[in-house]
This record gives sequence, C-alpha cells and structure tokens, in this order.
Amino acid sequence: MNYKPTIGLEMHIELNTKSKMFCSCPNDSEEKQPNKNICPICMGHPGTLPVINRDAVKKVIKTGLALDCQIPEYSKFDRKNYFYPDLPKGYQISQYDLPFCKEGYLDLATSDKEQATRKIRIRRVHLEEDTGKLIHQKDYSLVDFNRAGIPLMELVTEPDIKQAEEARKFAEELQLILRYLDISNADPEKGELRVEVNISLSSDDKKLGTKVEIKNLNSFRAVEKAIEYEIERQVKALNAGKKIIQETRGWDDAREITVSQREKEEAYDYRYFPEPDLPPLYFKKEDIVEIRRIIPELPEQKRKRFKREYEIDEKSIEIFVRNKNLGDYFEKVISEFEPRLSHGKLSNLIKLASNYLISDLQGLLKGALVSSDKFLITPENFSEFINLIHSGKISSKIAKIVLEEMFKTGADPSNIIKDKNLGLISDEMEIEKIVRSVISKNPKAASDFKQKKENAIQFLIGQVMKETKGRANPQLAREMLIKIIDRILS
Repeated sequence: MNYKPTIGLEMHIELNTKSKMFCSCPNDSEEKQPNKNICPICMGHPGTLPVINRDAVKKVIKTGLALDCQIPEYSKFDRKNYFYPDLPKGYQISQYDLPFCKEGYLDLATSDKEQATRKIRIRRVHLEEDTGKLIHQKDYSLVDFNRAGIPLMELVTEPDIKQAEEARKFAEELQLILRYLDISNADPEKGELRVEVNISLSSDDKKLGTKVEIKNLNSFRAVEKAIEYEIERQVKALNAGKKIIQETRGWDDAREITVSQREKEEAYDYRYFPEPDLPPLYFKKEDIVEIRRIIPELPEQKRKRFKREYEIDEKSIEIFVRNKNLGDYFEKVISEFEPRLSHGKLSNLIKLASNYLISDLQGLLKGALVSSDKFLITPENFSEFINLIHSGKISSKIAKIVLEEMFKTGADPSNIIKDKNLGLISDEMEIEKIVRSVISKNPKAASDFKQKKENAIQFLIGQVMKETKGRANPQLAREMLIKIIDRILS
C-alpha cells in the first residue's frame, strides 16, 4: 500500500538577550562552570517574583512579523505543570492559548519541478523559559541550572511538510532568517536551536495517521535522517499489519535509528493555567509598527535583489546570502567600481569579483570572517585588485600571488606589484625572445598547432607563462607564438 507522510516541526530557539527571561542572571548557555548563572528567581525559591524580559518579547514579535504572523493585541503567560529534575520550579512559565504570534508562513524552495515553492504554514510562535541540563554519569545524573530561565522561543509549523529534505531545508532557512534578524545564532551543535519532528503516515489523503514525535535532533542532517528512518520504520510496520502508537521517540545518531522513549503526552496532562505572578500583555499598533520598521532585508529578499541587480548565478548568490558578512563585503567592493562604466564592463567586473571572493579569497579565509579585525583587505583595495585583473595588467597566476600578499599585509595591490616586480611583461622584443626559446624546446607542439590542433597553442602559452613566472602578457604571447610559428614552419 502507498503511504504518504505528513510532517510538522517544533523548533526551540534560545534568544540572544543579555539576561534570562524572568531575572537578571546572565544569558550565557556556554558557561562552563555549573550552576554559576543562577539566582533565587530562576531557581524558583519561595517568595520570589519573575519580571518579564522586554527584549525577549520584542525579539519574538520581530520573528513573527518576519514570518507574516498575526500579532494579537492581547497575550499572556501560562504555567505548564510537569515534574522533571531539570525543572527547578516544578513548572515551566510558557504560553498556551494566547501566543505572541500565530498563523504565519514561510515560502520554501522545493526540488519539485511542478511546484517551485511550497508554503509552510506556521501555527504559532510563543515564548517560554528554558530548562536546566542533565549531565548523566555512569551511576547517577547531575543537574546544571545555568540554562534554566534562558528565553526560549518555540515555533510550531502546521503539518505541511511532505519530505525529509523539505524539513531540513525549512530548518536551515529559519536559522538563516534568525541570524539576519539578530534573534539568535541558532547553532544546533550548541543547543541554541533544537528541532522536534511530528510525523504520521496515512494512505488516506483526508485522514492523518497516528502522530509520532522524534526528539534529540541536534543537527539538520539528523532531522533529515530521522524522518527518512521513521518513514521506513512505519511503512514496514503498517505493511506487516501492526498499529502505530502515539509516542515520543529519540534519535540515536550513532546507529541512525529512532528508539521508543515514552507515550506522548496531551496538552491536558500539563494542567495549563494563567501565570498568576505575571501581568497580561497588551500591544499597541504603534509598538508593532516600530518593531516592523527595524526588520532588515531577509534572505529571500536578498536572493531576488542580487539576481536582479548583479546578474550572477544562483549558486554564487546562495553563498553570499548564507555567508552574510561575505555578501556585505561583496556589495562594498562593487560600490567602489566606477558607476559610469558601460553595463557590459560593469557586469564583467562584478562577475570577476564574485568569482575571486568565492574561490580564491574563501580559500585564504578558511572559515574566518571578512568582518573580523584580522581581515586586512579593504573593499577599495579588493576593487582595485579586480580592476587590475580585468584590464590585463596582471595575469591570473600573478593575481594569486598579489591576493595572498594583500591578505597577509593589507597592502595596496599596485604597491605590491611594484615592490615585488610582478607587473606584466609587454615589451614585444622581450616576449619574442622568450617565445622563440619555448618553440625551440617544444618543436612538436609548434608542429601540432600548425596542423590546427588548438590544444597545442594553449600548451605553448603555458610554457611562456612558466618561463616568465606568470608575468608575460598572455594575449601578446599568443599573438607572438602564432606569428613566429607561421614564419618558421611556412
């Protein structure tokens, strides 16, 4: 029987506020000393009262607006009651029926030829406090409460995702949006973004199957692999006549399988009720307008603008969009080009700059940031470097030497060329002397070119460049080779 998967995601994102959600303790989930960033409030001591972190609320609303969510005029916090060792209060301050954001969406590019994008609806985005962290030893477990009380945004999608690959792409695109918004770095490996998958299989398009939740997904690869495995597991079970039970399963990354953990809880199991120690929140229209005003250009908007303004290929655009610092640097370089250039020449300069940034410069950076203090090449100098290549004043081989020196010292490319005597040799008599020497050493290649073998001339040009350590004018070298071969072998 043919079963179709229905997939929804629950994503938890730690917000990058200075302090925790309801107290003044530092928000530093990377603190190595256990139980350092705690106080009576985030530890739930009797008589303490929480205070709402205004910045965290703004960041959640900012996220909701970026995802075209509705922002209600009224919202509140609720208590989610359950017992677990990492929960210091014995309950979690969260939101239930009145989240800050609801009914949004994210248009996701798909590999489906019939449907270029799929609208993934977002049911809700709400705010809560994070729990502590359990540290399991061989015979016992310890609890570190440094993370307890950190602002945690939860985003829940509708079950609109159809494939494992789509789920991974959604998580990756959301991470990118969060970084552009400066909401969170959303690094899964650091626990700043945690993904839970809800998946069901059904042979009936009108009826959903039994929902299974998968936890412990700490990478985008794990999201995709877990869904692929779970689909296969459920299909085998259903074809064998077995029933799928509603449960929570964990992902075993080493074995790449899901394992049963417990039966899934329902909302009523948590006995939600309004948080009595916090006031309700009312949002004025002008407050929402002000937050909307500070939303920057988002990844998809940037993709479309780069395509329209710079006419570079989609693969290059994606690199600049995903590496925001590199994309910003690219635009600064382009702004240094002469604006009165013809469209064709400017387009060639832009493509040349794009190629060198993505290939040669990225190779030198090796994961470093162009925005760091250690990056010494100014946009002005990189623009001049590209102009030198485009105008034929340096060869591609010399360009690599110059760029490496610029990277090390931050020096002006023209000064590097002058100081190291790297300028192109364009003197015809000097080039002719070198060309004659190359032909005498490679008579067969000269003969092959005379017989219309085009590869032979490329080989000979390469030999000329080798003799001159990349300094020969390649166009002049080509012309001189053809001229002398015709004269010698005619």
